[in-house]
Amino acid sequence: MFGSLLDFAKDVGKKLFTSDAEAAMNIHAHIEANNPGVKALNVLYDDGCVTLKGWADNQAAKEKCILMAGNVEGVERVEADLLEVDEPRVVTSAATEEAPAASEPEAPAESESPAEDTRFYVIQRGDTLWKIASEAYGNGARYTEIVEANREVIEDPDKIYPGQKIRIP
Repeated sequence: MFGSLLDFAKDVGKKLFTSDAEAAMNIHAHIEANNPGVKALNVLYDDGCVTLKGWADNQAAKEKCILMAGNVEGVERVEADLLEVDEPRVVTSAATEEAPAASEPEAPAESESPAEDTRFYVIQRGDTLWKIASEAYGNGARYTEIVEANREVIEDPDKIYPGQKIRIP
């Protein structure tokens, strides 16, 4: 039920371009119009593959940016290794900026993998957000949580479509 984040259905999605020449510019404009929290965004398009470069405020912003680019007709894959998560660090003193002691292992960076609590779902024929919330949370009334987590991806909760990929927090 929950699929890979970076692969998309090429023949479904929002129609943003009619030629490869305008694809990157139009996908960039689409993401910026409902910016989920990305900075210095650069979008490249090559034969169905979108490459995203820049900085995301957090992991959720990165995932939303990927979904916004992938849920476009003509896109079958999104490469986002160069879209880095820029989590703010809290520094309590100058001593904390020194290298960690040998006995303290460094925590893995959050940008290395999706947030543990987030799953991804590909809309199937006959799905409704109520049905998806019922399956994911055991309560269809929680569909509003899915809408809120996908505010930039789902423009109208009544207009989801088969092949669209969304986040399930």
